[in-house]
Amino acid sequence: MARVPVINPENAPDELRHFYEAVTGLVGRVPNAYRTMAHAPYLAMLFLPFQAANQREWPGVRMSGKIKEMVIIKTSHINGCEYCYAHNTALGEAAGISHDQVIAISSDDYLTSDLFDARERAAIEWAEHMTKNTAASRDDVYERVAAQYSEAEIVELTLICSMFNMINRFNDSLKLTIEDQSEVDKIRGTVHIDPGNIKTYLRWLADNWPDDFDDLNERAGAAAEEAA
Repeated sequence: MARVPVINPENAPDELRHFYEAVTGLVGRVPNAYRTMAHAPYLAMLFLPFQAANQREWPGVRMSGKIKEMVIIKTSHINGCEYCYAHNTALGEAAGISHDQVIAISSDDYLTSDLFDARERAAIEWAEHMTKNTAASRDDVYERVAAQYSEAEIVELTLICSMFNMINRFNDSLKLTIEDQSEVDKIRGTVHIDPGNIKTYLRWLADNWPDDFDDLNERAGAAAEEAA
C-alpha cells in the first residue's frame, strides 16, 4: 500500500489540474509518481520538464530513446523498482527493445549476448556500475564507454542513469502503486517528445510562477486528504 495518498485530478486545486494537463502532454498520462510528487507542487512543476526532456528522444539531445530505456531498465532492475521497471519495459519495447533484450538486460547475459551491439552493451554496463556505485573505481568500464560514446553522450548517459536512481528511490520508498496495465501502456506513445510542448510548458510555468507564494501547498494536502 502506498505510504502517501495520491492527488487525483478531480480533487486537485486548479493549478495542479493545469499541471496535470501538461504532464499528460509531455509523458502521455498522469502516473502515480506525479500524483504523489504533487504534494510538493512547485518542486513537481520544476521537475517535469527536466524529467521529460532527459528521458525522451528529441532534437535537443544526442541519445536515442532505445539506448536511454536500456539504461533505465538496467538501473530499475538492479534497484528492484517494480514501478519503474513496469513503466520502462513498456516504453522500452515501444522504443525498439525486444522482449528477449529486456530479459537479457535484467541479467548478466548482456555482457556476452549477441542481442546487443558494443554501443548498447557499453551503455548497459555503465548503468550497472553507476547504480552499484562502482563506476568511480572502474576505469576499465569507463574506457569501454568512452570507446563508444563522445564525452557529451557520456554526460547524457550519466544524467539519465542518475535521474532514475533518484526516481527509483522516490517510488520505492513511498511504495507507489503500479497502475493498471492499460494505464501503464499509455506511456508507449511517448518515446519521442515535441520540443514545442516543452517550450509551451515552460512559458506556462513562467507566466504562472507566483511572486508571493500562497497556500497551494496546503490546498494540495487537503485534496489528498479528501481523496483518502
